[in-house]
Amino acid sequence: MIEANRMKRTATAVLGLWIGHVGGALLPAADAPRWQVAESLDIAEVPAGFPVRFSLLTQGQRQYVGYFDKERRMTVASRRLDSSDWQRQALPSRIGWDSHNYITLAVDRDGRLHVSGNMHCVPLNYFRTAVPGNISTLTQHAMTGAEETRVTYPHFLADREGELIFHYRSGRSGNGKRIFNRYDRATRTWSRLLEKPLLDGENARNAYPLGPIQGADGWFHVVWVWRDTPDCATNHHLSHARSRDMVHWESLFGDKVDLPMTLDKKSLWVDAVPSGGGIINGCEKLAFDSENRPLISYHKSDTAGNMQVWVARPEAGKWTSHALTDWKTPIKFGGGGSMGFIGIHISGLTPVEPGVLTLSYRHRDLGGGRLFIDEKSLRPLDRKTSLRREYPAELDRVNSGFKGMSVRRALDLGDSGDENTRYILQWETLGANNDRPRQPPLPEPGMLRVIRLNAVD
Repeated sequence: MIEANRMKRTATAVLGLWIGHVGGALLPAADAPRWQVAESLDIAEVPAGFPVRFSLLTQGQRQYVGYFDKERRMTVASRRLDSSDWQRQALPSRIGWDSHNYITLAVDRDGRLHVSGNMHCVPLNYFRTAVPGNISTLTQHAMTGAEETRVTYPHFLADREGELIFHYRSGRSGNGKRIFNRYDRATRTWSRLLEKPLLDGENARNAYPLGPIQGADGWFHVVWVWRDTPDCATNHHLSHARSRDMVHWESLFGDKVDLPMTLDKKSLWVDAVPSGGGIINGCEKLAFDSENRPLISYHKSDTAGNMQVWVARPEAGKWTSHALTDWKTPIKFGGGGSMGFIGIHISGLTPVEPGVLTLSYRHRDLGGGRLFIDEKSLRPLDRKTSLRREYPAELDRVNSGFKGMSVRRALDLGDSGDENTRYILQWETLGANNDRPRQPPLPEPGMLRVIRLNAVD
């Protein structure tokens, strides 16, 4: 069945799995265990005046958390799973108000922790432990030294052998390149995985990619939109490429492409949505159907200007887009910086039962809802299915009394090693404010917690 935004443990994108605003996530009753809270551990107080992504990584018997403390210092905490005592290490970097400046973590095969974050068009911020498992030995490093002065969107991932890859944007919104580096454990140095950027906006635009994500078909898939300026309304041209090794790339239909991939490579277009056409970076989600075909869900305006939800799939040798809604309301959005709710939000596709998919949405005028889709035809179904919460309802409850606060949650980048145990990271903040400071009154710092969940059936 579908593997929505799936992360293989041996070779996958380490993306910092993050649920920004938690609104009672649901899963099919038949396909997921029922979870209960087994333990909640306080880590530290963190800023509550704006959201920024933190990271949780469980590796073997050790757990790491990357966050900004109440003094806004970039910080790493670590503990053994059999202990509730945290070791904390502040790093020489402080955040302002920019919600782009998330923290991401990875552990290499020698057990050394790698940390990157707090970057939005600034020099590379990258740290590595000299001693495996000891965060007090975190030291700042360069990587290759080239294209490292205007860095945003750091991501770690692993290749097929489990070796670390790191990619990021060099440049800015509307003018950027996607750079890939490879780590050598023997020399503890980084070099280019790709001699040329994977994606290049040619000084006129930049790509916002999702992935690489390895599907059940063994291919690494990347999905992206292009954007012309810092104005989020200028996103356009939903695109896709795949690779066996993240070095040699092609279209889904086998058309080889030379790097860098640029807008003019039409064989990579999934849907040629124009600038101002209602698509935004981050709305696109990748899943796979029961035949391992990629499914890309997204939103855009229809020919009448009304916002609709779509899903694209390869059919008869080409990408075909199917409208899942017939709404009669336009949603216009625009602006720069970290955006709050623009009027439309959709989840990725997940299975409900064999042959039936589901997707949830939040709409400015229509409220929240859920679509059920026939996998074979990709047509909406007029039906309801018994769904239940993925997590206990108590975790979705906002405890702060400050108006406008929401629960934020990060899923585990690693693995507990026990299919009946899951860890999540949770805290509360106000919403995004276009990366600008908020005026008082502000909420007091809130508690960041790691929560252990146990399966009960």
